[in-house]
Amino acid sequence: MDHIFMKRALELATQGIGYTNPNPMVGAVIVKENKIIAEGFHQNYGGPHAEINAFQNAKANVTEATMYVTLEPCSHHGKTPPCAYAIVEKGIKKVVIAMEDPNPIVSGKGIHILTENGIEVVLGVMKHEAQKLNEIFIKYITTKQPFCILKTAMTLDGKIATYEGDSKWISSQDSRTYVHKLRHQVSAIMVGIGTIIADDPMLTTRLDKHPARNPIRIVVDTSAKIPLEANVLKIDDFTKTILVTTELASKDKIKQLESLGINVLLTPLKNNQVDLKYLMTSLGERKIDSVLLEGGSTLNYSALDEGIVDKVISFIAPKIIGGAQAKTPVGGLGIPLMKDALILSDVSMSRFGDDLMVEGYLREEV
Repeated sequence: MDHIFMKRALELATQGIGYTNPNPMVGAVIVKENKIIAEGFHQNYGGPHAEINAFQNAKANVTEATMYVTLEPCSHHGKTPPCAYAIVEKGIKKVVIAMEDPNPIVSGKGIHILTENGIEVVLGVMKHEAQKLNEIFIKYITTKQPFCILKTAMTLDGKIATYEGDSKWISSQDSRTYVHKLRHQVSAIMVGIGTIIADDPMLTTRLDKHPARNPIRIVVDTSAKIPLEANVLKIDDFTKTILVTTELASKDKIKQLESLGINVLLTPLKNNQVDLKYLMTSLGERKIDSVLLEGGSTLNYSALDEGIVDKVISFIAPKIIGGAQAKTPVGGLGIPLMKDALILSDVSMSRFGDDLMVEGYLREEV
């Protein structure tokens, strides 16, 4: 029964996708006599936590009930009061928790408050699923670095465009819809200047069936070559566009960009390019907890070479275009020996229309 109720709590947590960053997604279920009497989830950043929402939605007295929650109840005052004390005050007799809070400052303290007040605590039910749900939060809260997802789409013979540069469309409509769901989930989307010049994308989120949030748009442009007419500079919404450049950019161009309302972020030069590790630290300081990298082959290689990529999502379309000069998802110098190849862990596969999606991790398995 613990798994049944925790599964429901995890389902509730997913309703917060895209709205809680940089806080975690959390779901809570309150059960009495093996019946759910209350449900709640963390709906938005700064709003009431899942436990509080569950109490507010209760259809019966919660005294002596059991609460199932996907993350250890908070023990500190943030934008909301501590949930652990609220649980004690409401008379909950048992709390089943999927995972401890990964924040090293508060980890275990919420559990201590509960046990200190005589509440039975069960920890670790569906822990793996809870960790995967909040993989972005875990990376960000423990390292202050964004969780970086490298997304690519290629033909069966490994090409991201024809030899003339045509790439619309390699993947299916179903695949592209899923990518827009990913855009809704993350804080920022990042591309290189090559993608801007070749495709002039808007980098917005377009979903038909529910409201979507546009991620912050990040353009990596070592010498600020971006055309002032580029779509990504003209979008009028509440989301920022950040142009990442270096000392190679002219001061006049930077002033022009700033006059358009663009945030210009300067990084040191590394191998005559933007220093991506420095960039990730800077983004983390701006509370950007996640980045979807939809770059071209050059930026993709640099990101992999610098070790900033946590997760890879690759769509493979059953199409063949050939071409010795047609680009592949990862360009650059490449890795000379097969024994040094980057290997994905915790690999999974899904179908979107006729496309195959391969997903895996380049860091610790979650």
